[in-house]
Amino acid sequence: IHAPFGGRINRAWGLALRKRFCLTFDFELQAAATDNGIVISLGERHSFPLESVFGYVRSSSVRDVLIQALLPSPMFMTRWRWTIGRSLALLRFAQGKKVPPHIQRMKAEDLLAAVFPDALACQDNMVGERTRQIPDHPLVAETFKDCFTEAMDLEGVKTVLRRIERGDIRCVAVDTPVPSPFSHEILNANPYAFLDDAPLEERRARAVELRRTLPPDLAGAIGALDPSAIDLVVRESRPLVRDEDEFHDALLTLVWLPEPIPAEWAPHISGLLTSRRIIRLTPPASSLVLPGVTGWVAAENRDRIDQWLAGQNETVLDAIVLGWMESTGPTTVKELADRLGFSVEPVEQAMVRLEQAGQVLRGSFRFSSSNGVRAVEWCHRRLLARIHRLTVGRLRREIEPVTAADFMRFLLRWHHVVPSARLHGETGLSEIIGQLAGFEAPASVWESHVLRLRLARYEPEWLDRLCLSGFVGWGRLSFHDRLLSGLEASIEKRRTRGVIPTSATPISLFPREEGDWLRAAVQGQFAGGGDRTSGLSQMGQAIKVVLERRGACFFTDLVRVTGALPSEVEQGLWELVAAGLVTADGFDNLRALIDPHRRRGEGRAKVHRPRHASGRWSLLRSMYPGPAAIDGQGAGDRWSGSWPDVQKGAGVVESVARRLLRRYGVVFRDLLAYDSLALPWRDLLVQYRRLEMAGEIRGGRFVTGFVGEQFALPEAVESLRALRKMEENKEQTIKLSACDPLNLTGSILPGPRVPAVTTNFVILRNGMVDQVLVGREKHRSSTKQAEALMA
Repeated sequence: IHAPFGGRINRAWGLALRKRFCLTFDFELQAAATDNGIVISLGERHSFPLESVFGYVRSSSVRDVLIQALLPSPMFMTRWRWTIGRSLALLRFAQGKKVPPHIQRMKAEDLLAAVFPDALACQDNMVGERTRQIPDHPLVAETFKDCFTEAMDLEGVKTVLRRIERGDIRCVAVDTPVPSPFSHEILNANPYAFLDDAPLEERRARAVELRRTLPPDLAGAIGALDPSAIDLVVRESRPLVRDEDEFHDALLTLVWLPEPIPAEWAPHISGLLTSRRIIRLTPPASSLVLPGVTGWVAAENRDRIDQWLAGQNETVLDAIVLGWMESTGPTTVKELADRLGFSVEPVEQAMVRLEQAGQVLRGSFRFSSSNGVRAVEWCHRRLLARIHRLTVGRLRREIEPVTAADFMRFLLRWHHVVPSARLHGETGLSEIIGQLAGFEAPASVWESHVLRLRLARYEPEWLDRLCLSGFVGWGRLSFHDRLLSGLEASIEKRRTRGVIPTSATPISLFPREEGDWLRAAVQGQFAGGGDRTSGLSQMGQAIKVVLERRGACFFTDLVRVTGALPSEVEQGLWELVAAGLVTADGFDNLRALIDPHRRRGEGRAKVHRPRHASGRWSLLRSMYPGPAAIDGQGAGDRWSGSWPDVQKGAGVVESVARRLLRRYGVVFRDLLAYDSLALPWRDLLVQYRRLEMAGEIRGGRFVTGFVGEQFALPEAVESLRALRKMEENKEQTIKLSACDPLNLTGSILPGPRVPAVTTNFVILRNGMVDQVLVGREKHRSSTKQAEALMA
């Protein structure tokens, strides 16, 4: 309620309204009052004519309503303690010592219960005709007087209500989908304005989304929006087509691409036609498409387009218009209809439907030089919000694009690789594992080169405790037919030459509760229907059968049940780990396989604990019964799902998108080229655009030199801004393993890709590659030397 009567009058009116709402709907409400208005936080269950609110409180009964509303409010107890403190009924000092505040509150409640029992009476007993009886006590009377005359203005609110009842003050009720600009102060009021005791983080008013509006000084400018901001957003949102796959992704987004197509897209048509991934359509004369118009569609959308051309599926037109609006800035219906080759009327109807769904907005966004008249234009909500931010220049000043070298320096701090940013203890280790969840690196590299680089004085016992406590799990997540063939070759080689699977087997560390969707995301990309057990040796298959029948087993149990030698059981477990079939309770189980000669000694005593004494071995599927068992096969032996099936389940794509944002802070297509968790960019792009519309992340240009849309967490943007002012870490030298997730050579850093091999290292200086260590050889980073080295 916009009521510029001052805080004292609004506080009294707000308390009385809150009490009336509670009595009417039998629901405790949140309320706040400022000098300029009152906010009452309602829920979905409340429905009433808005104009009836002005008659909820009458001038003749407002005092009685306020008395009942005051007693449970924080205002009454605060004034009560102040009153009894001034009257010396509540001592602040006793026996020469100050009485603690919590003791004072307890004594104040005891005194209130003695002189005013109904104030603290049980609410369940206040039924029927019984109401709180106000005693004739000087302390109670003084407290009410302070509340009515100092904290509130009872006579003032009576005067306002009388003027409303006489018609001197006209009350107008307006129903709007978004808050008015005048209500922003009320919705973001400070805690001293609250009329109830709900905490700040639970205020319903704080959950209201406020529309981003232009400042008044831009209302009369040449255009409602900055033309340069419009051009920039249009360039960033236009589909990026550099090869056949990106052409196909763009066609899936646009749904319908009429001829003529852009000249830079034409060279990719022949290859897609040969592979039958796209189709050229000539619509019939009876369709909504204008005569003589032909276009291209993806093979996946052929049936939908045929149904729409036959007049059977109206939602296809909405999908076409929405796809083009996501890739186009402000446009009119006629401009879009001419570009698509459609009639104007159906396109306008589709725009109205998308507007009702909240996807597009109408307005006058560009200046028209024709008689100075602004035409009705349409723009996608996400693009319009970005144009608004760029128009006021705020984001452009905050987010100046940084170079690839500066971005690499940012990533080194974001990943806590810089010595001054390293984390400590088990808490820091759990945060790092959460950041790297889903990334696969060789088993022998995790502790020696990944975790030790990010933690100060790393201790292996930290990882053991996190694993044994059930917080962290480990295992190989990726698996597909190519891995099967490699596993079979390695087993055959082992049979002939005695070679066992190596410690370079890629595994991942991850929070145990996130293992299901991580496994679904990584394996869903390689859905091909391979049998994981086909390449296992007899010992590997025997161990797998034992774990299926008996459940989790210690190493000694596996040796006893299989009747094999410990070395043979170790080889079988290695095969199962490499196939992504088994895991263990602790990480020390994996260390025992990595180092066959390792013994766990206890001090100087000659008694040694066995290598396999930290936890039990179990099937990885038993931890996470995810999509790998979608066809009913046992133990996750066979994958029969497809990537679209994974997309539909449990928000896997959104989880992956959020995880990649947490890992890098800023994400774009080229950055994720070598990440094992990254899904197709087109699927991630949908989620990032949705998060940007929700205000959770920022979209724009953060790193220069790379094309396509970029998205960032708000805290990452602030870190990038602060990085420009930091000079002390520019000359630090960082040595990274080539298996580290920050090995971004060939994607972010210039030069060829350094293979992710355990013996390779990359030395960074000032965010750029200074040296490359391949095996035992050291090479300076120059373009010609690096290219020859990688060749």
